[in-house]
Amino acid sequence: MSDDHRRTEDRVTINQEFESFDAFIEEYVTNLSRRGAFLKTRSPLAIGTKVNLRFTVLHDEMEFIEGVGEVVRVQDDPPGVGVVFSELSPASQAVLDRLLAQRDQRGK
Repeated sequence: MSDDHRRTEDRVTINQEFESFDAFIEEYVTNLSRRGAFLKTRSPLAIGTKVNLRFTVLHDEMEFIEGVGEVVRVQDDPPGVGVVFSELSPASQAVLDRLLAQRDQRGK
């Protein structure tokens, strides 16, 4: 088995879809940064778990943030996990940068 196949096999996939940009902002962007995100879940993963991430956001068109991360923190209240991004494609990084800029504009 190749290392690439084994690495993919050892990861948990997290796929979140949001019906609107506002839903994504309200649910995640307050806990999103260039380095990672806090993901609410009632079934937290163990620290050190590698995850494949995919966020789908409906804005003017469908937007995706896809990458690989690692669980670095587990929290009980609210329940969830802190994930640090280890790989994001340039396209995903551009979407993330735009979302964070829009969040910052809303906060002003």
